[in-house]
Amino acid sequence: MTDGIVRGEDGVRRCYWADSGVGGSEYRAYHDREWGFPVADDIRLFEKLSLEGFQAGLSWLTILRKREDFRRAFAGFDFETVARFGEGDVDRLLADASIIRHRGKIEAVINNAGRAVELVESEGSLAAYVWRFEPSRRPRRVERGDVVAETPESRALAKDLKRRGWRFVGPRTVHAFMQAMGVVNDHMTGCAARAQATRARKEFRAPGS
Repeated sequence: MTDGIVRGEDGVRRCYWADSGVGGSEYRAYHDREWGFPVADDIRLFEKLSLEGFQAGLSWLTILRKREDFRRAFAGFDFETVARFGEGDVDRLLADASIIRHRGKIEAVINNAGRAVELVESEGSLAAYVWRFEPSRRPRRVERGDVVAETPESRALAKDLKRRGWRFVGPRTVHAFMQAMGVVNDHMTGCAARAQATRARKEFRAPGS
C-alpha cells in the first residue's frame, strides 16, 4: 500500500478501506459507484444522514448489509412519510431484527424527518441547504495521513442542524455524510474513482447555485 492506495485483484487502484478483505466486494462496489459522487436527491441525502447516525459505534459494512432492510422499515426514507410515524411505528421498528434496534437512533430518524420537512419549507430543498456547506474545491492531494474525522465545514453544518432540532448529527457523523454524498471528494490521490468523482462534480450543478 502506498499513500493510502491499494491495487485490487482486478488491477484497479482504490482507497485503502475499499479493498480491506472483509466485505471486500461490497465495499468495492460502494466505493466505486457511490462514495464521493455528488448527490442532489433529498431522499438519498436524508437516508445517508440517517444511516450515518445508525452507524455510530458500528462498522459501515454492518449498515451497508442492512441498507435494504432499513429502506423497507423506514418507508424508503421518504421523510414526509417518516415524519408521521408514531409510537406504534417505534415499537414495530424496535421489534425488527433486520435493522439496528436502538430506540434513541430510531426516534432520532423520526424526529429528523420532521425537521427535514421544516427545512425544505424554509430552504427550498435539503440538497440546496446541504450544498451551501461545500468547502473550497481547490485541487489538493489526499493521502492516508490527511484523513480527518471532522472539518470546519462539518462542524458548521452539524451546529446548524442541531440548532434546527436535528439529533445524532455530530460533526464526525456529518463529515462522513459529506464525504459519501460528494460534498467533499476524499478519494485518495491515485485512486481510480477520484478522477471519476472529480469529473462528476464538474458536471454537477449544486442546487441553489
